[in-house]
Order: sequence, then structure tokens, then C-alpha cells
Amino acid sequence: MARAGLTAERVTLAGAELADEIGFDQVTMSQVARRLGVKDASLYTHVRSLEDLRGRIALLAADEKTIRIAEATSGRAGKDALVAFANTWREYAHKHPGRYMATQTPIQIDSELAAKASGPRRAVELTYGMLRGYGLAEPDLTDAVRLLRSTFHGFVALEAAGGFAHERSPQHSWVRALDALHTLLEHWPPSREGDSS
Repeated sequence: MARAGLTAERVTLAGAELADEIGFDQVTMSQVARRLGVKDASLYTHVRSLEDLRGRIALLAADEKTIRIAEATSGRAGKDALVAFANTWREYAHKHPGRYMATQTPIQIDSELAAKASGPRRAVELTYGMLRGYGLAEPDLTDAVRLLRSTFHGFVALEAAGGFAHERSPQHSWVRALDALHTLLEHWPPSREGDSS
């Protein structure tokens, strides 16, 4: 018998909590059902499949991360905004590793759910808005967004995997990386659209 009050939101949150504990890729419908104290079949009243649940977790995480970044960067510009943005990204990845991974994993998300979710759209708006503060315009904006995402995600992924074994603290390297990104963004090289090198 399904536990009273079971909803898609409760199932999603249980899946997200489990993802943080055991890893996003390790979450199964059976584990979520056990966590909620229900039979597996009860979950399918609220989510269609494991892929549907994974998509819901990704959207939940995108909303959470974006809200935190919006709060951290509000009223800031330039390097202050960049550092607040980056630190919040990294803090979210540390605190919610499974949810964070959901935001970095290609998932087929239900189009109706995706259309209602503001997190992913707001994340794009925040990132582009911050970079416009550096005077960037397309196509440089897209290139800069990709650079930031690659740097932030690459750093936190390596950090999570224990990839920084050198005696120098990763925190020092993180601060220096943000200094370097700020300098690069202030002196962004001119675009060479015809050059494929």
C-alpha cells in the first residue's frame, strides 16, 4: 500500500537525497521505493520510469543551483560576480554531489516538465548576463560560457575523484583559476570566425 501523501515531488526528493548519498548513476527505483517505505509499483503512479525520475532530479538540482547562484551574484558585477558564481557552483557540487551530477548528465527529460522548469533557463540567463558585464557579445558569449562550464565542472569533477593529490591545496588553485579567468574575460581575444584552428 502506498504511503499517504506520496507525490512526484516526494519521489523526486527521495531520489535526489539518495543520489547525494550513493551517486546519481547508482539510484534505482527499488532503492527509492525502499527509502519511502513503499512497493516499487507505487512509484509508477507518480513517475513513469527511472529515466523520468532522473530527469526530475536533474530539474530539481538545476532549480536549486540556479537559485543559490542568483542569490550569490545579486548586485554584483565583474570579478565579484564571477567569484560568487563560481564559488556557489563549487559549493553546490560539494554539498550535493549526486544532484550536481544530474545537472551534468545528458538525460531525456519530458518536454512538458522541461517547459515548466525555470532552473535551466535561468541558469543560462545568469551566466550570459554575468559575461555581458565583461562586454562580451556573440559569438564570444557562447565560447566564454563553454570555457566557464568546462573549467568549473572539470575542477569539481577532478576534486571529487581525488585528482588533486599535490601538496598544494586545491583551494589555492581554485582562487588562482578564478583570477586567471577574470583576466582572460577582461582581455578576451578577438573572434576569428573563419579560422578553424
